[in-house]
Amino acid sequence: MIKFSLILKALSPIALPTYKGSTLRGGFGHAFKKVICTVRNKECSDCLLKTKCIYSYVFETPPPEDSRILRKYEKAPHPFVIEPPFETKTNYQPGDTITFGLVLIGRAVEYLPYFIYTFEELGKMGIGKGKGKYELMDVNYEGKQIYNSVDRQLKPVIHNSPSIPSYIKRGKEEIPPSDNGKLNRITPDCDLLTLNFTTPTRIVVNEDLVVDLEFHHLIRSLLRRISTLSYFHCGERLDLDFKGLIERAQSVKVKERKTEWHDWERYSARQDTRMKLGGFVGRAVFRGEFAEFMPFLKVGETLHVGKGTSFGLGKYRMES
Repeated sequence: MIKFSLILKALSPIALPTYKGSTLRGGFGHAFKKVICTVRNKECSDCLLKTKCIYSYVFETPPPEDSRILRKYEKAPHPFVIEPPFETKTNYQPGDTITFGLVLIGRAVEYLPYFIYTFEELGKMGIGKGKGKYELMDVNYEGKQIYNSVDRQLKPVIHNSPSIPSYIKRGKEEIPPSDNGKLNRITPDCDLLTLNFTTPTRIVVNEDLVVDLEFHHLIRSLLRRISTLSYFHCGERLDLDFKGLIERAQSVKVKERKTEWHDWERYSARQDTRMKLGGFVGRAVFRGEFAEFMPFLKVGETLHVGKGTSFGLGKYRMES
C-alpha cells in the first residue's frame, strides 16, 4: 500500500461541501468509468470484459468463483482510499489549491497512471456545484514530486513499502513506516491507547452500526478489512487466529469515550438516491494489553476502518 498526495489548482470557481470525500470519490468514479469503459450503459456484472477490465477490478472486484472467503458477498473492498482535505473551506477561486491523499493497495499500485489520468479528466469535466474546473498540478510520494502538469511525465515510484501481509507478519517487532518512511519499533510502555477518529466511522457488528465503540468492535472490523484486502488485492490469505484475537480484544476496556455521531449524506447517481453515511467521530481511550494488536492498528491508520473507506470515512490516528 502506498499513499500519494495530489494537488489541484482551481481554474474557475469551485463550490464543494465541507466534507469533500464524497465529491472527490463520486467524481472520480464517474470519470474513471468514462475513461476506461468500452461498453457503455452496461452493468459490469453482465459485461463480457469484466474479468479483464480495470474499472471492474477497481470498483466492482467480484470475488472469484473459487474464492475461499467472501463467497456470499458480491464485491470485495475497493483497493483505494481517497483522503479529502480536512479544511472547512468550501469555495475556491481560480488559483486556489486543493490537496488530498490517495492510498493505493496491492495490485492497484500498478494502475497509478490510470488514476492520475482520470483525475486530470475530472478536472476538465468539473466538480462540485457548477462543475468548477481544475488542473492537476502535482502528484507527490514521500515528499518527492513524481508527476506535474508541465512535462506530464510520470517518474518511476521506487519504494520499499512491504505489502499488507508483510506488515502483519512482522507481528510484535515492527509496524509500518511513519510519514517519513522510516520503520518504527513497537515499544508499548503503558496500558493506555488513545484513538482519534477524524472522519465519520461506520463500523457494523451483527448488522448494526456501532454507536458506542468498544475495542473489540474496532479489531473485528480491522481484521476483516485487512484480511480481505490482502486476499483479493495482494494475493495472500493471512493465517491469523481471528477468534483468539477477537476474544483477547474483548479484555481491553474503554477508559474514556468522547465520540459523537456525525450525520451526512451523498447523492448516488448510479443508484439515483440519496444515501445516509453518518458515523462517529471523536476520541476514545482504551486500557489493556495492545502489543499483538499494534500491527493491525497501525495499518488501519493508512487503510481506514469500517464502511465507506473509499470516501475517506473511518480515518483515525493513534495518539500518545
